[in-house]
Amino acid sequence: MRKLSKLGTFGLVITTFSLGFIVGFASQGKQAEDEYKYLRIFTDALKIVKDNYVEPVSTKDLIYGALNGMTKSLDPFSSFFNPKQYESFKQETEGEFGGIGIEIGMEKGRPIVISPIEGTPAYKAGIKPGDIILEINGEDTSNMSLMDVVQRIRGKVGTKVELSIYRKGVDKPIKIELERALIRIESVKWAKIEENVGYIKLSQFNENVSAQVEKAIKELLAKGVNGFILDLRNDPGGLLSEAVNVCDLFLPEGKLVVYTKGRNGETQRYFSKRKAIIPDNVPLVVLINKGSASASEIVAGALQDYKRAVILGEKSYGKASVQNIIPMEDGSALKLTVAYYYTPLGRLIHKKGITPDVEVVMDEKQEEALQEAIRQRRLQGKNGLIVIPEMDPQLSKAIEIIKSGQKLKRVANM
Repeated sequence: MRKLSKLGTFGLVITTFSLGFIVGFASQGKQAEDEYKYLRIFTDALKIVKDNYVEPVSTKDLIYGALNGMTKSLDPFSSFFNPKQYESFKQETEGEFGGIGIEIGMEKGRPIVISPIEGTPAYKAGIKPGDIILEINGEDTSNMSLMDVVQRIRGKVGTKVELSIYRKGVDKPIKIELERALIRIESVKWAKIEENVGYIKLSQFNENVSAQVEKAIKELLAKGVNGFILDLRNDPGGLLSEAVNVCDLFLPEGKLVVYTKGRNGETQRYFSKRKAIIPDNVPLVVLINKGSASASEIVAGALQDYKRAVILGEKSYGKASVQNIIPMEDGSALKLTVAYYYTPLGRLIHKKGITPDVEVVMDEKQEEALQEAIRQRRLQGKNGLIVIPEMDPQLSKAIEIIKSGQKLKRVANM
């Protein structure tokens, strides 16, 4: 290797950049020495790569790569978006986008399905919570960031993408080819079922979803229902504000719904802001499973703490951390975990999930049989919300509880 040249103009830029950090560290005493040492290692490494890598590489690409690796090392939900990725991310949050319809996270360096969104190509193809994506169009995912995975799965409507999936209990990877579609998220569906039971299926907490839930409740009350089932199964979450607004519909005014706690112990509390629109004596059952995450867990946790609802099903996913989006001057952005969510009684949701009051597990065969039955009814021309309680033991048990008026004590750890 040739002898390294002295830090020229580029070195001066890096040195100036470093000094900005040093000023920030100056008031921290001894810690500043360590901070400066590692910052110097970083800038030296950047210069070495810039001058000696076998092919020319831009400073922008090196910095972007470093930021991507840095955020990836923090947790599965922090990430760096280059300008193109950030634009794509902003489009996604508007509720309509091209893709296959899955919510994903990262686990042990691999993308994992948190939940398929109901009615999308992924849902129809039988992709399940907990599926690990090994390959996308034959490309190994082990070194991809979360945004890399998202970008490869998305594409023009009508084009196809092949996923290789590892599923627990299956010996060989499963290859699934999906056709990309325009994902329109119909977040709330409802119906009066089993005589006088009101059933509301909430698939994602996107903008204005609470208004739709309120509409559903009022219509069902007008039809004379005497109990409600709120189905949050496979709901990957969404907007915190909408989670709080949904809780408003069931809890008295002024109740703590959720609070966050950050790095230095600072907290932010969110309270219900209106009177509940359902009388307190009307039974409520909330369905959750391992695909219920984030905002779903906030709602389930709050209603459980106040004993306003019986939580039924399986333990939820356990994704309840706060990510702030911090735009950068070049159009890129950082998505950074800054706090964790806690239930009103102080239970940490992140990595723990919500434990149901009544556990009813659906095995893989039951889930497959139910989804196949729903698919067959769709093929027969049935539209709208399809519920089949006789093939859905969780829903069946919820109906039983409402009909019996049974009141159960919460069994979750507090």
